[in-house]
Amino acid sequence: MDLSAVKSITDPQSLAQGVQSSLDSIAGKHIDLTSMQLLADAISGIDIVFIAVNIILILIIIFLTGVAVRIVDGMLQNYIPRVVGKVDVKMDETVQLMIRRLVSATIYIIGLMLVILQIPQLHSLATALLAGAGIAGLAIGFAAKDSLSNFTSGVFIVVFQPFRVGDYVDFKGDYGRVEDLTLRHTVIRTWDNRRIIVPNSVMNIEPIINWSIKEPEIVWTVDFDIRQVSDIDRARDIIIREARSHPNVLKDQEIKVQLTGSRHSEQDLKLYFHVRGRDVASGTGCDIRESVRKDFEKEGIAAASES
Repeated sequence: MDLSAVKSITDPQSLAQGVQSSLDSIAGKHIDLTSMQLLADAISGIDIVFIAVNIILILIIIFLTGVAVRIVDGMLQNYIPRVVGKVDVKMDETVQLMIRRLVSATIYIIGLMLVILQIPQLHSLATALLAGAGIAGLAIGFAAKDSLSNFTSGVFIVVFQPFRVGDYVDFKGDYGRVEDLTLRHTVIRTWDNRRIIVPNSVMNIEPIINWSIKEPEIVWTVDFDIRQVSDIDRARDIIIREARSHPNVLKDQEIKVQLTGSRHSEQDLKLYFHVRGRDVASGTGCDIRESVRKDFEKEGIAAASES
């Protein structure tokens, strides 16, 4: 036998090349046996039962976390007002809502930690994060600075209460009621039933008008323009009479009309009156303006636009 042939058979490198060449000729294309072997080794090392059990456990943890959040939130929603009423502690709806949101967030974090414990590949990552908590904290804080800012601003809003859930506010030209306050944003329901979603960090720095922060009673104004030749006293009497007749105007408070401007062809009158809250002020002003306009027409007092 040829010694070179014997050597090629006994040499692992030559044998592997021969097998590779034969397999390529049969398949009609190159097949990488090394990659296939690595893939086979990886597949053989997978414990299907272990993975299936872990997936089931993760799904159970996710389900139980959601159930726990709903149960605990419902209990807090029912029992916090009772406890507050018994111990006579001042805690408005906004504080109660924030407590519920913080408790829910804590339960979600615990659920996330339990899920991580079921994934062995994440154990080393969690250990590394704990070992380098300072650096990781800085990195996470920088990446999530907007979220952390909203969370911190939400806490400040609850503590200092520039507004509360249920307050009527003017925000950037829109008037509405504060409907919800979450850990991230504030929801304002406008008078025309729109929802404005504002990040807490923005609400914390933007100027707002809070019509409910102290007493809800406010002063509202309505402007009237009449011709220069019109009788101011008669116009004032009509305006005050119509204001007094409206059911939303507080009769125990001062109602007055002042001349706020006088030009060559018109005079500007401004009515001041008190109402119980901002929610009825605009509608009341519109009603009075319409009634006064009708009386002006009957009395022959012309609007400035008619001159």
